[in-house]
Amino acid sequence: MTQTIAPRVRSLVLLLLAVAAALLADAAPASAHAALTSSDPRQGAVVGQAPEQISLTFSETVALSDDALRVLDPKGGRADTGEARGTGATYTVKLRPGLPDGTYTVSYQVVSADSHPVAGAFTFSIGAPSATTVSVPEATAGGGAVGFLYGVGRYASYAGFIVLVGGAAFLLACWPRGTGVRAVQRLVVSGWVALTAATLGLLLLRGSYTTSGKAGDVFDLELLGQVLQTKTGAALVSRLLLLAAAALFVAVLFGAYAKRVEGDEGAPDEDGDAGGAGEGGDEAGKEARDLAFGLAVGGVVVAAGLAASWAMAEHASTGIQPGIAMPVDVLHLLAVAAWLGGLAALLVALHRAPAGTPLEATAVRRFSQLAFGSVLVLVVTGLYQSWRQVGSWSALTGTRYGQLLCLKAGLVVLLVGIAWISRRWTGRLTDTVTAGAEREKERVASGAGATADADSGTAVTGAGDGGTADTGEVDGVDPERAAQLARQRAAVDAARQKRLRDADPTRSGLRRSVLAEAGVAVVLLAVTTMLTSTEPGRTEEEAKAATAASAQTSATGAVTLDMPFDTGGQDGKGVVRIDLDPARTGANALHVYVTRPNGRAFDVPEVKVAFTLESQDIGPLPVVPDHITTGHWSANGVQIPMAGEWKIAVTVRTSDIDQVTVDKNTQIG
Repeated sequence: MTQTIAPRVRSLVLLLLAVAAALLADAAPASAHAALTSSDPRQGAVVGQAPEQISLTFSETVALSDDALRVLDPKGGRADTGEARGTGATYTVKLRPGLPDGTYTVSYQVVSADSHPVAGAFTFSIGAPSATTVSVPEATAGGGAVGFLYGVGRYASYAGFIVLVGGAAFLLACWPRGTGVRAVQRLVVSGWVALTAATLGLLLLRGSYTTSGKAGDVFDLELLGQVLQTKTGAALVSRLLLLAAAALFVAVLFGAYAKRVEGDEGAPDEDGDAGGAGEGGDEAGKEARDLAFGLAVGGVVVAAGLAASWAMAEHASTGIQPGIAMPVDVLHLLAVAAWLGGLAALLVALHRAPAGTPLEATAVRRFSQLAFGSVLVLVVTGLYQSWRQVGSWSALTGTRYGQLLCLKAGLVVLLVGIAWISRRWTGRLTDTVTAGAEREKERVASGAGATADADSGTAVTGAGDGGTADTGEVDGVDPERAAQLARQRAAVDAARQKRLRDADPTRSGLRRSVLAEAGVAVVLLAVTTMLTSTEPGRTEEEAKAATAASAQTSATGAVTLDMPFDTGGQDGKGVVRIDLDPARTGANALHVYVTRPNGRAFDVPEVKVAFTLESQDIGPLPVVPDHITTGHWSANGVQIPMAGEWKIAVTVRTSDIDQVTVDKNTQIG
């Protein structure tokens, strides 16, 4: 805020900014927008022999960077070849041959299709579980100091976009004379600077944000090169190019256009446009209107392009109906900017507009109409986005995204309520501003007459010898002293004008309501930023459903058990694998595989299987499978009378005298 705002107003704004920062700090590190729904081997599984590869399936399309999928042995060494392959939602990595028994850790770190990092880890065992020196790592992607700075950058980029686009729209559509007001110029330029700086920061932070989360990797050129090849990196670079065009737009807006508006002689007409007096004024007014039209067309194109840099890289670009969602998201962002950015410009104008450039009631009315139209667009696009991202009432209340969306909707309702109060103050302001403009014109006219007398050589004030224009002295006062007195008079006049504005209860009421709107908007922007880094409710519920379905399939589908055995004789060591399909009550297909410790199949003289349900005192139910091929036996129609936790015992005989029975419990039915 500016120095002219009262200390209590500055304190309120600082408090609101602190609330916004607290909301951002409290936000979890970039929630995963893709979830691991299944893996092979499954988490916690014990397999008899080392698989050739590890397979991971996610709930949506993901992208992997180099070394993003790792398998670590019990001592922490690499057990994979480092060649992760795949497309879409499924990726695999090959394992090194001859892996020993023990517990292995699978660590993954990917980027979801809507640009957010996803990290996690799980374990599986070969042969039997063992002690491991590898601790399951915390999800580092999107967290720590880098994650916090990335969140701040996202907030700053949204805020800069809103101030830049909304402030420029307010000046072109509502208050053209404001293009010459320094305070409003600084506001719009600060929006451009904030958006540019935030975009550069996000580009540098992106590599570390999606991988290690280490601050030292921020300036890693290799990581930066990888970022530039991603969808998000391309969007950030496109945003920087569009910001170069936006800089030209701002220069013309506050340069050529402001001069033409200022050069349009005469007071503004009833519509708030620069109206001319005479032929010169008409020509200047026409030039200003033509330039305004060109700026409006160019500004809409640049603003839509900037909004599209978010739509094409984040939530709108994934999920259902992306072809509709992206244009809707662009409209949503433009409506937010027109409303909240215009609100910021209006707040600055109400506090900082100089006496020579008053804020016309027409300008306030025009912004009220612009804000009303923006709210209508926000409601329509917001409802569509809510349906698309949430999808169900349960997701609206049972997911973090849905809860934040409810909070955002509540803040929007509160903002609309305060805006309705502002519209009432706007109606009361018309007569007050009109009367004030008339008084200002009379004061300017009288001041012009005094200036004309001074130019003709008449003494302005004071006693003593009369000054002349040639010597630069007036009534014996040297030029330096005269300039000092002029500055003092200007300061006194500005203070008087401020007191007059503050004494106007209508204008003060409007300023208070607009300030309240701006305060709520700051918190609303923080909640919106959190929403963009939170997993959509629809995606979260679909991931939960996929995980549950996978678990249910594991529980009711084919059961696979690997049991190492050692009969104590020559060639007596190996692994016996049991496959029971569909592992339900009734008839089942049973397959038995016998392999050596190195994974090669071999035959043994005899294999027998028995099923026992100890809780119900059923069994053992013997099964003698038929030999099919080397190391493979099978039996069809194996009857399981009831569901429960069954013990499956396998007897393996490797010679006339060497045999052993191994068993495992599993849920069937």
